[in-house]
Amino acid sequence: MSKTLLLEIGTEEVPAHVMPGILSQLKENAAKTFEELRIEYKNIKTLGTPRRSALLVEGLAERQADLSKENRGPAVNIAFDADGNPTKAAQGFARGQGVKPEELVTKDGYVYAMVHEKGGQTVDLLGDTLKGLVDGLNFPNNMHWADLDYKFIRPLRWLVALYGQDVIDFEVANVKSGRTSRGHRFLSEGDFEIANAEDYVEACRKASIIVDQNERCEMIRQQIAEVAAANGGQAEVNEDLLEEVLYLVEYPTALCGKFDEKYLALPAEAVITPMRDHQRYFPVLKDGQLLPLFITIRNGGKEHLETVQHGNERVLRARLEDAQFFFDEDRKKTLEQHGEKLKTVVFQDGLGTIYDKALRLEVLAGYIADAIGANEQDKKDAVRAAKLAKADLVTGMVTEFTELQGVMGREYALLDGETKAVAQAIDEHYMPRFAGDSQPASVAGRIVSLADKIDTIVGTFSRGLIPTGSQDPFALRRQALGIVNMLKEAQYHISLSQLVAKAMELLNIADAGQQAKLQNDVADFMKLRLKNVLADAGIRYDVVDAVFVTVDDIYGVFLRAQAVNEAVKQDMEKTIQAFVRTGNIARKAEDVQAAVETDLLAEQVEKDLCKAYEAAASKVEREIEAQDYAGAIATLSQLAAPIDAFFDGVMVMDKDEKIKNNRLGLLKLVDNLICQVADFSKIVLA
Repeated sequence: MSKTLLLEIGTEEVPAHVMPGILSQLKENAAKTFEELRIEYKNIKTLGTPRRSALLVEGLAERQADLSKENRGPAVNIAFDADGNPTKAAQGFARGQGVKPEELVTKDGYVYAMVHEKGGQTVDLLGDTLKGLVDGLNFPNNMHWADLDYKFIRPLRWLVALYGQDVIDFEVANVKSGRTSRGHRFLSEGDFEIANAEDYVEACRKASIIVDQNERCEMIRQQIAEVAAANGGQAEVNEDLLEEVLYLVEYPTALCGKFDEKYLALPAEAVITPMRDHQRYFPVLKDGQLLPLFITIRNGGKEHLETVQHGNERVLRARLEDAQFFFDEDRKKTLEQHGEKLKTVVFQDGLGTIYDKALRLEVLAGYIADAIGANEQDKKDAVRAAKLAKADLVTGMVTEFTELQGVMGREYALLDGETKAVAQAIDEHYMPRFAGDSQPASVAGRIVSLADKIDTIVGTFSRGLIPTGSQDPFALRRQALGIVNMLKEAQYHISLSQLVAKAMELLNIADAGQQAKLQNDVADFMKLRLKNVLADAGIRYDVVDAVFVTVDDIYGVFLRAQAVNEAVKQDMEKTIQAFVRTGNIARKAEDVQAAVETDLLAEQVEKDLCKAYEAAASKVEREIEAQDYAGAIATLSQLAAPIDAFFDGVMVMDKDEKIKNNRLGLLKLVDNLICQVADFSKIVLA
């Protein structure tokens, strides 16, 4: 037999952004706990609203599963004397295991106790179990309340614990469990009782609580669509906002509000941002154009919606008035004139002002444009955008609505008569702004974005602020990942070390030791991001290690990884073995130069290998220059047979020092050529 288990943790309203993590944690902890307790169940799910986190375990068995196990004791020669009688060691072990000494069995030179533990009643275990689940929840921030030492994310107000119809008794922070829950603050009559755990969802519904977050989400989504359509538009539903609103309400009702059309003269983002990010409203559009409407979700029913609507309209009006004021004030200066104020804003301690950073970005943008072979117009646009990229940070609009950095720069640039390419690059240089965000789409945008990110990384590293553990206050990991993905997606070949060197030059980092350290630190930092990108692209881990001989050209590494990954799927085992054998010997000869004197090549097999190397070297060089790494691998593979013949035909470590070094020099040439594509010694052969 089995029953449904319900645990409802009732609190004051929990912050919306924390709720998904709480529900996920509760589910994982419950699954782990019941597995450890050997109690079978059919399904576990968690439900939640701002005031409650609930666990429903369906089909929870009424008994633990029985346990049979072998516990190993002392060795046989210690457990029994010469006459075969159990010693004190065996007797003590048996007593500790709850069996008689004669019930011990011998196996593999040891004695074992066969322990059979009968499963207990589930109901007898649930009190401590449920208390443990409540106590075991972790939160980013905790609260104390009353005079209790207990900490929780918000004060506990009630606990419901039912196994079928039976109440499971336990207590947390002076709150005793029972079957009484609390209904909607305004729509219900207050407390209500839950007769059976299986009735939980419907009992909540009768108390005006839509406790299933998936059902509540679909209600919100459908209501938004219906209200928008009824007003002649279509709502723009941001998924992050939807999730936040989901955990702000227990019974959702959508309503539509209006704002004065005069605010539509503002840039659309200047209206949408205070609407969405500050008031949690959903904007309404028609044919891509913003309408003077918004949709909000009320935590309640349809009564007195007009009053609620007017209240929301009044609040938004104040926000939009602020936006209008800041916009009008900002337009009294050009974006370039605003940029002068950046001289008063410190970028980072020791790295000058943001104005200084903007000057560096101009130079870096020109350098990067040349490095990637951008045309003159793209270079001109990128340099101009770099000069203006940070100017909007000191505008009133961005100071008030920080989410609009870059966006207002774009809009102000267009109003100042800057080209669309320059305006777009100003906006795009912050991309990607968050995980999953798009990369810059324009050439100028990519150039300025690369310049901004490498300047920040090198500058911050120069101060010794390299991210460790989970600490990354300057979001350097995201910026480094942005560089890697940008170079890969845009297919740009650029030397990372030269880019870092240019950034150090502009930061006036002249000490050779510091320069070398920064080069290594930045390269290692980028390697980790690149390794993750390659893994996500399906590249084998050993192939990643193999192509990390050099990571100076990040896009080149990606191409080499793809080519090697495909090549090792083929029958390359003998070829790789030949490459590895060459490297193993060549790399031990550290004092020998990678060079060969043809006059010292006495045997035909070494002459053949030298000839094959010379033919391959020129071809591989052309193939690598053309980024044809598959072709380069095919060319290198032709060296396998001459390599094997060489090792079969000569003794590398000849008694004659000159001949030995000449052969080692030839092998080093071959190994160096192979490693231009990959270090095949890293490849794991099946």
